[in-house]
Amino acid sequence: MKTDFNSDSESSACRLSEIRPGSECEVMGVDLGDAAGRRMLDLGFLPGTRVQVLRRAPLGDPSLYALRGFQLCLREADSRHVRVTRKASKEPSR
Repeated sequence: MKTDFNSDSESSACRLSEIRPGSECEVMGVDLGDAAGRRMLDLGFLPGTRVQVLRRAPLGDPSLYALRGFQLCLREADSRHVRVTRKASKEPSR
């Protein structure tokens, strides 16, 4: 049972740019290879932060995200720096 749980958590890890609109995720980390990655930390994409993907532009780029009480629009090239895990909605709708 424990092995199944671990494989599920690993399979849910992806990039923020891969999360569909209407979904929620949690930041695992940020790739700090360049200035854009460091900027993601400055914008609030810290480990443990919950992020909701609100919508995408008609051609797919940029996307609108909600985190830490504000909304932020990012290009796919920038959102690829953020590693996240998908969150299943277990709570009933209010």
